[in-house]
Amino acid sequence: IELPHLLRVLLAVTIFQCLNICTSGSATSCEECLLIHPKCAWCFKEDFGSLRSVTSRCDLKANLVKNGCGDEFESPASSTQVLRSLPLSSKGSSPASSDVIQMTPQKIALNLRPGDKTTFQLQVRQVEDYPVDLYYLMDLSLSMKDDLDSIRNLGTKLAEEMGKLTSNFRLGFGSFVDKNISPFSYTAPRYQTNPCIGYKLFPNCVPSFGFRHLLPLTDRVDSFNEEVRKQRVSRNRDAPEGGFDAVLQAAVCKEKIGWRKDALHLLVFTTDDVPHIALDGKLGGLVQPHDGQCHLNEANEYTVSNQMDYPSLALLGEKLAENNINLIFAVTKSHYMLYKNFTALIPGTTVEILHGDSKNIIQLIINAYNSIRSKVELSVWDQPEDLNLFFTATCQDGVSYPGQRKCEGLKIGDTATFEVAAEARGCPGGPAAAAFTLRPVGFRDSLQVAVAYHCRCGCSAGPEPDSARCGGKGTYVCGLCECQPGHLGSRCECQEGESQSGRQHLCREAEGRPLCSGRGECSCNQCSCFESEFGKIYGPFCQCDNFSCARNRGVLCSGHGECHCGECKCHAGYIGDNCNCSTDISTCLAKDGQVCSDRGRCVCGQCQCTEPGAFGETCEKCPTCPDACSTKRDCVECLLLHSGGPAENQTCHSLCKDEVVTRVDTIDDQEAVLCFYKTAKDCVMMFTYTELPSGKSNLTVLKEPECGTAPDATTILLAVVGSILLIGIALLAIWKLLVTIHDRREFAKFQSERSRARYEMASNPLYRKPISTHSVDFTFNKFNKSYNGTVD
Repeated sequence: IELPHLLRVLLAVTIFQCLNICTSGSATSCEECLLIHPKCAWCFKEDFGSLRSVTSRCDLKANLVKNGCGDEFESPASSTQVLRSLPLSSKGSSPASSDVIQMTPQKIALNLRPGDKTTFQLQVRQVEDYPVDLYYLMDLSLSMKDDLDSIRNLGTKLAEEMGKLTSNFRLGFGSFVDKNISPFSYTAPRYQTNPCIGYKLFPNCVPSFGFRHLLPLTDRVDSFNEEVRKQRVSRNRDAPEGGFDAVLQAAVCKEKIGWRKDALHLLVFTTDDVPHIALDGKLGGLVQPHDGQCHLNEANEYTVSNQMDYPSLALLGEKLAENNINLIFAVTKSHYMLYKNFTALIPGTTVEILHGDSKNIIQLIINAYNSIRSKVELSVWDQPEDLNLFFTATCQDGVSYPGQRKCEGLKIGDTATFEVAAEARGCPGGPAAAAFTLRPVGFRDSLQVAVAYHCRCGCSAGPEPDSARCGGKGTYVCGLCECQPGHLGSRCECQEGESQSGRQHLCREAEGRPLCSGRGECSCNQCSCFESEFGKIYGPFCQCDNFSCARNRGVLCSGHGECHCGECKCHAGYIGDNCNCSTDISTCLAKDGQVCSDRGRCVCGQCQCTEPGAFGETCEKCPTCPDACSTKRDCVECLLLHSGGPAENQTCHSLCKDEVVTRVDTIDDQEAVLCFYKTAKDCVMMFTYTELPSGKSNLTVLKEPECGTAPDATTILLAVVGSILLIGIALLAIWKLLVTIHDRREFAKFQSERSRARYEMASNPLYRKPISTHSVDFTFNKFNKSYNGTVD
C-alpha cells in the first residue's frame, strides 16, 4: 500500500517539473513570479537569458542556476521564529502562582510566502493544584424552593470536596429570576411587593428581579452559607427564566465578582427550566440589543434588566471566552438535551443533570470540574482572512490526529501537543503584517502569533531611475528595465513608431516561418501576442497556447491536466495524450491485495485479464485457473519424493524457488490456508501456506503423508455377525416384553369383571316363571253385613 503512494508522490514531482508552472505563468516581475508557486524563483542577474526571453527569469531554482543565474535570485521561504518560550509549570498553587505556565511557547513570528506552509508546535498542560474560582449562580424562581433548602450548607461541603482537588479554592454566589416587566413577571400593583399573593401553596415571596450579585469570590465558606440562608424565592409569570442576563453579568463584571487572573474560572448555572434568549425581549417591548457591558450598581443589582433585550448565544460565547470562564449548566433531566445543544454553540461549556431538589449538586460540580480538566481545545482569535491554519493533535496515547485541535481523556499533569501549519493564500490588500491568537478554551494562557507576508522582493527595494542600463530611458529593477512612455525593448532601446524591418527576423521561430507564428505583432525585436477568446497565447514567438490540446468527450485534457504549448501536462495520478488514463491501482486490487488477482494488468484503473479463462472486475473469477493449492502441489510432491530439502535437489529447487519451506510432524496453524490432496498410495498429504510481504510464500509441509492401515476381514465379519445377533436378541426381548404387558392387562381385566358378578354359577339370570300372582283387597256391605272376599 505504501509503494503506490510513493509512486504517486514521485509522479507528482515529475509532472510538476515537466509542466513547469513557473515558466508557463508568464510573470513579468519578481512579485508576480513569487505568487505563481512556492517553488518559483526570480533571477535578477543583469545579463541573464536572451533579450527576448523575459519570462525565463521566473523558473525553478535548479533551472536558474543551471542557466547561469548563480545565486542572484529571489526565492524566499516561509519560516517560524520563536520569540518567547517559557517552560511549562508542574504545579499551580504556590507563592509564585502568577508565573504558572500552562502553554508554551507564548509568542512566535511567522514569515509567510503565499502558498508555502510553515509549521510550529505548541504544548498545553493542565497543571496540578491550580487555583479555582467558582461562582454559584442560582435560579430563585418559586419552583426552586426545595433546591434552596438543600444548599443551606453547600459552601462547607463543597469546600471540603474541592479541597481534595486544589488547595486554593474560592466561592461566590449570585441569583436571578427574570425581567420584572410584563409578560415575564406579574406587574399588577397588588403583586409589586408580593407576587405570590393568592398562591395557596406558597403565599409569601419577594418581588421578581433580573440578577443580584450577592457574594464576591471568597475563601470564607461561612459567608457563602450565611448568604444562602438569607435568600427567599420569587415568582415570575412565564416558564422560561432570565438566567442568561445573569450569566453575562457574572462574566463581564470581573472586578465586582472577583475573578482572579491566575485561576480556573467556573460559573455554575442552576435552573429547572429553559432560558430566555435574544429577541424574546420584544414581547415586553425591549428592542435594544444587549451591549455586552457590565451594568451592576452599587447595590450589585442589574440595572438595565428592563431596558435591554436578553443576550444572544453568540454574545455569551464571546464574553465567556474573553474572560476564560467555563460555564457549567446544572439543569433538570427534562431540559438536558436543550442545554446540551447550547454547549455546541458556546465553547468551553458542559452540562450535567441536576436532581429535582439539588441534592446531587456537589457531585455534579466535581464531575464537571473533572470533565473540564480532562480536555484541552484550542480556539483561534482574530484569524486573518487570507490565512489557512491546519491542526494536528497528539494526545496522551501518542497518536497524531490530523484535522483535530482537541484532546480528551487527559489526566492532571498530562501534556497535549498540537502541530499547527500556517499558509497564506495570497498577499493582503492592506498592511503586509497581521496578528492572531491561539488560546486553549477556559485558559488564561495564550500564544501570540505575529504574521509578516513575503510579498515584496528584496531586489525591488533599490530601483535605479533613469538607469544607464536602460539607456537612461527607464528604471532598472530586479534585472529588468521599466521603460518610460514612448520607449520599448528589454533595454528601452526602441521607440514607438520606429521602423523595425531590419530586425524582424528576431520575431521568427525559424526561417520561413511567419512573424510571431501569425498570432502576434513584432515590436522592438519582441512578439506581443494577440488575445484569444479561447485562452492564452504566449511564448517568445507566440508559438504556444493553453487551449490547443487533445480533448476527451469535449473536455480539455480530460479535466486531469493542463494544456501547455499544445501538449497535455497531466496531473498526478493520470497519464496519456489527453490525461484520460488513471495510474491509481486501488481499483484493481483484489480482496487478497494482489493487483488483478495476479491474472492480469491494471491499465487506466481497470483490469485487463491475461490469464485464459479469467474474468471479473479484478480477474477474480477463473473456473479453469489453478488455485494456490494446485500451483504449490508440484513443490510439495517433489519434497515428498525427495526426502531432503529443496536445496538438495535441483528439480525441487526450481519448483520451490518462491517458497520458504518448513517440514513439520503435525499442522496446527489456524490462520494459514490449509491444502490437502490424495497421493497415489491413497494417503493424504496436507500443507499450509501464507503469503509473505517479500512476495514469497511460507509453506508448512508434513514430513510424511497420513496413511490409514488396511482393515482385517475376520474382524469385520465377526463384527457384522455379532451386530446382527445383538439386533435380533434385542428385537426378541422387545417383542416378549410387549406380549407380557398385554397378557397382564387382559388378566387384570378378567379378574375385575369376575369380582363384580352377583349370581350363582348354576342359575340363569335371564329366566322368568310363566305364573303371575296378584292379591286384591276389597270390602262391601249387603244388608248391613260385612263380607270380606266371600258371598253367602
